Amino acid sequence: AIVSNGELHMATNAAFPPYEMSADDGGYEGIDVEVAELIAQKLGLTLVVDDMEFGSVITSVQSGKEDIAMAGLTVNEERKKNIDFTDSYAKGVQVIIVPEDSDIQTAADLGNNKMIGCQQGTTGSIYCQDDYGEDKVTDYTNGAKAIEALKAGKVDAVVIDSEPAKQFVAKNEGLKILDTSYVEEDYAIGVSKDNPALCEAINSALNELIADGSVQQIIDKYINANE
Repeated sequence: AIVSNGELHMATNAAFPPYEMSADDGGYEGIDVEVAELIAQKLGLTLVVDDMEFGSVITSVQSGKEDIAMAGLTVNEERKKNIDFTDSYAKGVQVIIVPEDSDIQTAADLGNNKMIGCQQGTTGSIYCQDDYGEDKVTDYTNGAKAIEALKAGKVDAVVIDSEPAKQFVAKNEGLKILDTSYVEEDYAIGVSKDNPALCEAINSALNELIADGSVQQIIDKYINANE
């Protein structure tokens, strides 16, 4: 079952380069978008990308308003309670961004009464709240706003996925990524628990694309181009 005949609706938050972002032509591009397009083709469907706040991505699939969730979505136990996941198609690494003159050198230093900025609803925020306390984490609607808060001195560090982190640091002078990663994760596609047949079909298509090298080609295209 799908939301619209002939279409595969993908819920995403198009502010997470290079996985999903707005394109110059008014559409969307990125690793997740291109992988989803190939999956849709294999299923004989047309991909429709629906951009929304990250916090709505999972609930939109859970409620049946969207077919799949692809938003650099990390598999964790809490999310598994609400939606089903396909096999993983990419690895994510949570890193720490700080000002170049910061006294924060490792993840352990975040425990020294530091304020951490994160994107709302992300695993980075969840991990930081668990490790350092909810009162030490300030959530923002997207990564760019967290970076602006860091530059303004409202937070001492930002925890976010490594690939968007590289782009934020490249565009904002005076910031750096710590050499040590914070957490390593698996990305997968989310599907409603009420739609196991769709999940199976998408997983089958995904694994074909992994096996023939298509997924890795897409990842290399975006990540190598931005390093």
